[in-house]
Amino acid sequence: MGFTILLSVLILGVLVIAHEFGHFIVAKKSDMKVNEFAIGFGPNIFSKKIGETVYSLKIFPLGGYVRIEGEDEKTSDPRAFANKPLLARMAVVFAGPFMNLFLGALLFSVVAFCTGITTTKVDVIPNSPAFNAGIRSGDIIYRIDGEKIYSWEKVVDIISNRPNEEISIEVKRGENIIPIKVKTQLDPETKRGIIGIKSKLIKYAFFPSLIFGFNRMFYVVKMIIISIVTTGIRTQDLVGPVGMVHIVGEAAKFGIFNVIFLAAIISINLGLFNLFPIPALDGSRIVFLLVELIRKKPVDPEKEGMIHFIGFALLILLAIFIAYKDFIKFY
Repeated sequence: MGFTILLSVLILGVLVIAHEFGHFIVAKKSDMKVNEFAIGFGPNIFSKKIGETVYSLKIFPLGGYVRIEGEDEKTSDPRAFANKPLLARMAVVFAGPFMNLFLGALLFSVVAFCTGITTTKVDVIPNSPAFNAGIRSGDIIYRIDGEKIYSWEKVVDIISNRPNEEISIEVKRGENIIPIKVKTQLDPETKRGIIGIKSKLIKYAFFPSLIFGFNRMFYVVKMIIISIVTTGIRTQDLVGPVGMVHIVGEAAKFGIFNVIFLAAIISINLGLFNLFPIPALDGSRIVFLLVELIRKKPVDPEKEGMIHFIGFALLILLAIFIAYKDFIKFY
């Protein structure tokens, strides 16, 4: 349990640092005065001022923040957040969620680089339906039932949903396209269709792994948005730090790459969640900036700050509720 808690804190810390670093670096590049870069909340464990910025590590590692001059109050400082151009402010706010999405893509890429990327080139099991029909190891699945194939996931999806049916497969062998008819079998364990082929993995390929990582990130984003649109956000689907410890512990049983894969998904969820138009989250700040863009006049920083403070308090209450729910559910 102690190792799992430590690993969970480490993952959360990396995701928070990435998020806040996004805000921080864009604010610095926009010549804004950054007063504090903090990881966690509550009393300081460590604090050091370098230049004009205080760097802090706090006792509760459940988030973090970048405190920029003039973000929630009026000030005449020309380097204050409120006194910078609208696009610069919007870039600073969006940079945090963007970094979480970017980190998720990079983590997916690391897993793909080390464990391999699935391709549509196949290995064939001897005496399987695919082998008996004429498919050979090294063939590339080109079309199935007339549909062009671009990913191994699509191959699995089509075949697994067609047990005990004849399907038409076109394979690419060298420069030739060969049409083959194969009758799928029913896997007695999974109750899904199989024909006896496996994907040839590509390992340690930098650019293909990078492309795979970003494609996987966009896929996860799409699936999250579809889920929210179709079912909404339900409290039973939300997981807090307590639930995260349990989930990380389960992933750790299957190896470090499962943990990295899980961290990528959590990072993407964190980035998207912060884009929700909820007071205290980055999405709400973007909404206020869009209102300013439309009305050609900024919202009073102190009023906006009060709205974010109330939103933050409500989020803390939600976090306590989720922690209690997770504790009852998992422990």
